[in-house]
Amino acid sequence: MSPERSDIVNAVSVDRLRNPKAIAIERQTGLEIVLLKRTYVFPWSQFLYAEGGDDEIRAVFTTHDLIVRGTALTGLLADLAGQRIARLQEPARTDRFDTSPGPVVRQLIVERVQEVRA
Repeated sequence: MSPERSDIVNAVSVDRLRNPKAIAIERQTGLEIVLLKRTYVFPWSQFLYAEGGDDEIRAVFTTHDLIVRGTALTGLLADLAGQRIARLQEPARTDRFDTSPGPVVRQLIVERVQEVRA
């Protein structure tokens, strides 16, 4: 491969109950968080770390914390660490009770960091 050319590699994630969606393997430049009444965009350069488990993940940026609540979220934690996610969207209130298998985001919370990080 020549240094002047950059090939984009895609992977396809298929869930039998959902439509296939292409996920770019390369890093995204930012994360768009779409809440029901507000949208945030954070550049990945401000990402510090992520932690959590199957039912809750906390992603820490320099100015805000993102809390993701749902089920089967462990795979999402790896995608956050690899900065492979470009958009997270809060589900409508009626969609929060979805019982389909696989990762399900039920709630997104964005909090401004109040204290000075050491």
